Parts: sequence; structure tokens; C-alpha cells
Amino acid sequence: MTVRPIRPDDVPAVVGLVRELAEYEEAPDEARMTEEQLHAALFGDSPALFGHVAVADDGVAGGQVVGMAVWFLNFSTWRGTHGVYLEDLYVQPQHRGSGLGRELLRTLAELCVQRGYRRLEWSVLDWNTPSIDFYRAAGAVPMDGWTVFRLTDDALAAFAAADRR
Repeated sequence: MTVRPIRPDDVPAVVGLVRELAEYEEAPDEARMTEEQLHAALFGDSPALFGHVAVADDGVAGGQVVGMAVWFLNFSTWRGTHGVYLEDLYVQPQHRGSGLGRELLRTLAELCVQRGYRRLEWSVLDWNTPSIDFYRAAGAVPMDGWTVFRLTDDALAAFAAADRR
């Protein structure tokens, strides 16, 4: 197994993995990202998105992308340093239990330590017990008492257009 940064030729596989993740999370219609969008976010003039892939050596030349971690930087005003927000971590079902997910997460932890970032954080669906158990086994703790809020689509546009008071 190999974990390495995403390359431009990995983009189609990563988009496919995002769609698989959306299926797993029971929200397939919400995964709308195109290959063009992902390529621009990762490799455009000012990339703000980063990622790693897990590659399985299964006889395919160069290996096959079977997992991914897509992340971006955030900033903690309380700690005064950047951190990593893990947007998506996914390993195909037939490769789970092989250590690839752990290695993807460990790679991001190592990156944080090397760069002096003080946090690696992410969200997980409350019903996703296998992932929660996986994260707890890595030493992660849930942020009880915090609720994620989000504005999207029509609500986002309506609030942006609201009268200033």
C-alpha cells in the first residue's frame, strides 16, 4: 500500500470515490462535484484544497486508487495556528481493514506535526458507528456540545441578499 499526494491523473478516481462516499452516506444526489471543479481546486493558481490517495498494488501498473483524504487548512484563533480540516476520508469497502484508512489519517497527523499545526479535525455522521469506532481507536475525541451549522443553496442566497440592518 502507498499513500501519496493526489496527482492530476488521480482526479477521475477521486471524483469516483467521492460519489461512492455519498452513496455510503445515503446522499448520492448531493455529490455534484465535477472532475473540472476538483482539478481547479487542487491544481489551480491558488489551490485551497489538498489531498492524498491510498494506492493498492493489485497488479495494475502504478497501482489503483482505492482511498482518499481531501482536506483544507483552517485556523484556530484560540491556538494561534493553522490546522487541517479533513473534508472526506474514504476507503473502498473491499480494502477496509487493510490499514489504508489509518495510514491516510496518520499521514495528515504527521503533516500537522511537521508544519506546527495544532489541530486535525473532521465531522462524522452520528449513525456511522464503524467510522466513529475507527476514529476513537486513533485517539480522536468527539466535540460534544458543538453543533455544525450550514447555509447552502437557497438559504445562502437569501441571507446574502437580505437587507442590512
